[in-house]
Amino acid sequence: MAKKDGGLRFQPTGGSRAPQIPVGKKQKLTIERLANDGRGIGFVEGRTWFVSGALAGEHVEARLLGAHGKVVEARVERIFTASAERRNEACVHAKVCGGCSLQHMPHADQLALKQRMLAEQLSRLGNPEPREWAAPLIGPELGYRRRARIAVRWDHKAKRLDVGFRAAASQDIIAIDDCPVLVQALQPILRALPQVLRELDKPQAIGHVELFSGSCSAVLIRHTAALGEADLARLQAFCTAQQAQLWLQGNAEPQPVDPTQPLSYRLEAFNLSLAYRPGDFIQVNQPVNDAMIAQALDWLAPQADERVLDLFCGLGNFALPLAQRVRELIAVEGVQSMVERAAINAQTNGLNNAAFFQADLSNPLVDPQWAQGGFAAALLDPPRDGALQVVRQMAALGVKRVLYVSCNPTTLARDSAELLAQGYQLERAGILDMFPQTAHVEAMALFIRP
Repeated sequence: MAKKDGGLRFQPTGGSRAPQIPVGKKQKLTIERLANDGRGIGFVEGRTWFVSGALAGEHVEARLLGAHGKVVEARVERIFTASAERRNEACVHAKVCGGCSLQHMPHADQLALKQRMLAEQLSRLGNPEPREWAAPLIGPELGYRRRARIAVRWDHKAKRLDVGFRAAASQDIIAIDDCPVLVQALQPILRALPQVLRELDKPQAIGHVELFSGSCSAVLIRHTAALGEADLARLQAFCTAQQAQLWLQGNAEPQPVDPTQPLSYRLEAFNLSLAYRPGDFIQVNQPVNDAMIAQALDWLAPQADERVLDLFCGLGNFALPLAQRVRELIAVEGVQSMVERAAINAQTNGLNNAAFFQADLSNPLVDPQWAQGGFAAALLDPPRDGALQVVRQMAALGVKRVLYVSCNPTTLARDSAELLAQGYQLERAGILDMFPQTAHVEAMALFIRP
């Protein structure tokens, strides 16, 4: 029997496949507009180029980082014709560091870009515009980050410890001795850190380092192998000289070298102190966090006789200020250790009308005892995945006012559609500029059910 010819299975159904473009190829192109993440968009031979570091109207040379079909990711190598809006970056490493992607863009344009992204996401699912667009909530453009993660990697060939921040679109580590977006208290620690790490007897045991600024500064050393006494003494001497706490983390939770030293941050407008540990979630931008809490209370307008619900409460960042204004506050969080610390924070601050519970908020709430009795208002501050399951239960819980704080406009738009389907109206919305110099968008939205 003749062998069947299976060649037809591999023939294209039509057209021809575009040839692959090698990584590193340089291409001249004109940027026609900006994407929602701030990258410039240009078109060449049927392909769409997304170019980081470019502005609309510029003629540039871009270096290809990667291609997927007809979508090309690239970064600016040279600028032949610059936009009149372009400004010099505050950081000399801005073009290579992966931390800040919009330093070349005026702050007002950054805010407009984020506002546009929020509006487009809300309208994408057919959501109506809010009755009122709030002005962007802003803080300092620079010097705002009160925590940072420092990348550390041992180069076996060079016998060298690389210390710095990750490069954009790369695993390379960029050595940085000055970061303009860090708070001033962490700057001297950042500058002196690489030398002390390289002087360790076993520098290859260091996984990464995290810096924190609150009631005091703190340095967390994540180590992949046990540290010797001499290395521990060097790290402790370094932190003492920097007036910072030393925390260590192996395979378990972070632990302070001196357990008697507290680590906390203040909410001065509310006379509150919130204790936390490295690894707990805290907002990186203290001025915007303070303004965000004040705006949330203003929009939600909690009353002294009301019972209010706070979902994804964390350490109590919103819960404690809310508890100061209402009859009873129920706060729920998915991580048990955070629930315990939030409850301690409430007790420490003399708030006895707040109760804290653990629940998996990615799943529907199944008749929890704390949900009995209903709520006049609810505040939600979910992670990037959003809060779809609990949002679906807002009307059933009797909630009349919902304040949603979002770090992802896409899931905010999805959850908004669910609230609107339950009869809520989108009363107000606006962006929170929690991360200036980046394309990251945070937002706040108020829903009211007549």
